[in-house]
Amino acid sequence: MLTLLLAGCSGKKTEATKIRIGEVTRSIFYAPQYVAITNGFFKDEGLDVELTTTPGGDKTMTALLSGNIDVALVGSETSIYVSLQGSDDPVINFAQLTQTDGTFLISRTPIDNFTWDMLKGSKFLGQRKGGMPQMAGEFVLKKHGIDPQKDLELIQNVEFANIVPAFTSGDEQFVQLFEPSATMLEQQGKGYVVASFGTESGHLPYTAYMTKSSFMKKNADSVQKFTNAVYRGQLWVQEHSVNEIADAVAPFFPDTDIELIRSVVQRYKDQGSYATDPIIDSEEWANLQDIMTQAGELKQPVDYSKLVNNSYAEKAIKDVK
Repeated sequence: MLTLLLAGCSGKKTEATKIRIGEVTRSIFYAPQYVAITNGFFKDEGLDVELTTTPGGDKTMTALLSGNIDVALVGSETSIYVSLQGSDDPVINFAQLTQTDGTFLISRTPIDNFTWDMLKGSKFLGQRKGGMPQMAGEFVLKKHGIDPQKDLELIQNVEFANIVPAFTSGDEQFVQLFEPSATMLEQQGKGYVVASFGTESGHLPYTAYMTKSSFMKKNADSVQKFTNAVYRGQLWVQEHSVNEIADAVAPFFPDTDIELIRSVVQRYKDQGSYATDPIIDSEEWANLQDIMTQAGELKQPVDYSKLVNNSYAEKAIKDVK
């Protein structure tokens, strides 16, 4: 009995490792992340994740570089910008969460048979210049023979948070929006989804987890456990129904109607926006840089192997059952 008592007293409970995540926005677009938190996948890996929202890619990257967060969930283009500035501690992409653009083209009036040339001569409220939504949007317009600077009146000076009210109170014929704003406008009869920029722009590392090279070297085990949890979230999203996914992410959107969440999840699942694994492949990276180049935001390409480390994703796919 004494032996058992001493054994029980000497047993120490392993402390969970804290990981601070900074997401660029709170969005149903990131459903696999919220699923992983709700279902305890990070906890199962011995991680205690602290999630904060830092609106804007520049703010999220600043938080990462200054050490206020450990891992950033943001567009991969931000890591390229940092690299081109000559950082001594490069930001490394190690797990992809979304694999398409997440925005939609909204018309102020219903259009039964939409064609892209209908945008010519229109007034179009776009996303912030230099951000991935804007670059993907312009890439799609050019793909359809539309010069964004000459063929329409393009407005890009509205802050992300103010785009919806600017559209509803303005006179633009079209707007580029994320969910759930797109579905909300449809429900209110104030806008109508006519096309998907995600479908049109193809696969790319639209949103990925990244961290500084120094953090990765010192905390390789934690990065691996983190990637395992993300992959479990991705598998769960693939294997479960829209209603189950909506229920799992609902705690992160307490002011959003559950039916709206379901509609958004359905739309993103239908167009394959949720990455099915954490791998960032070279073709996706090349597509990203092509989009950035066409937008005039990338003067020289950055080597894929310099800013992408797939070893954690590959091990997660091998080990997670």
